[in-house]
Amino acid sequence: MTQLRILVTGGTGFAGSNLANRLIKRGYEVRVLTRKATDKTDYLKNLGIELYSGDICDKKSVNEAVKNVDVVYHLAAAWQEAAIPDKAYWDVNVGGTKNILDASVKENVERFVHCSTVGVHGHISNPPANESYPYNPGDIYQKTKCEGEKLALKYFREIGLPGVVVRPSGIYGPGDTRLLRLFKSIYHRKFVMIGKGDVCYHLTYIDDLIDGFELCGEKKEAPGEIYIIAGNVSPSLNQLVSVIARALDVPIPTKRFPFVWPVWLAGWVCEAVCKPWGIEPPLFRRRVDLFRKNRAFDISKAKRELGFEPKFDLETGIKTTADWYKKQGWL
Repeated sequence: MTQLRILVTGGTGFAGSNLANRLIKRGYEVRVLTRKATDKTDYLKNLGIELYSGDICDKKSVNEAVKNVDVVYHLAAAWQEAAIPDKAYWDVNVGGTKNILDASVKENVERFVHCSTVGVHGHISNPPANESYPYNPGDIYQKTKCEGEKLALKYFREIGLPGVVVRPSGIYGPGDTRLLRLFKSIYHRKFVMIGKGDVCYHLTYIDDLIDGFELCGEKKEAPGEIYIIAGNVSPSLNQLVSVIARALDVPIPTKRFPFVWPVWLAGWVCEAVCKPWGIEPPLFRRRVDLFRKNRAFDISKAKRELGFEPKFDLETGIKTTADWYKKQGWL
């Protein structure tokens, strides 16, 4: 039997490197499209993964990377970089997506798995939201990911590329630093809850996310569909902070600032001042959105159609992540 050949874009990122690791261990030929050397490139190379140097925004290098590939997992994205211009988000999240879609059509790829985000829904006014909840992106990252998803769906449903859209909720676990600031502030007793803390923040443990990606890449029912991949519970921010505090063996924070909007406005000012100079602002609106936007989702479609079942409960995932942060000397 011919060995399956797989391309992962964004393979040096947190989710991408974990996906590439899982796929190579399963015996597939894995290629990663990487724009520049990072601390992950040597790690991936040592696993036996082929590293292809190229840029998702460059059609020629994308066309070369997709040659002789059976399956594409498209995870490359611009995100959480407040200092870069909006055009960079459009170039990567929409233009780069079009490049990889066009190349995949040309090469008759057997399956295309597109990584979107639950952020395309923005604030969930009546949680939990399922895959049919309206688009309502709230920032440049979400807006460009939304347009990239729409483009992918057009290729899947109108052009005939066999593909699936995956919408992960917030990703965390050992190897990631997205929640490190939150863990640090709780550990050092500096965390201040902004607002009531009753908004939901739905997370996905990294191993569960990779399970979801694999199912979307393999199940015959998946092409043409959208699947939300997330954990079994969508805790309130108050609950999440309490779980983190217990995992760190520190008191549950009690400090509060009752109003969200002044902090959000301060984030807007920071962005307005810093962004033209290419400076990463100390505070930006997307970070404040943690305290004001509901993010709770229904994963019953993925369970029903894919057989997806999260293996990590929130307490176990948070404790494992906290222990890893400690091992790195970051707490």
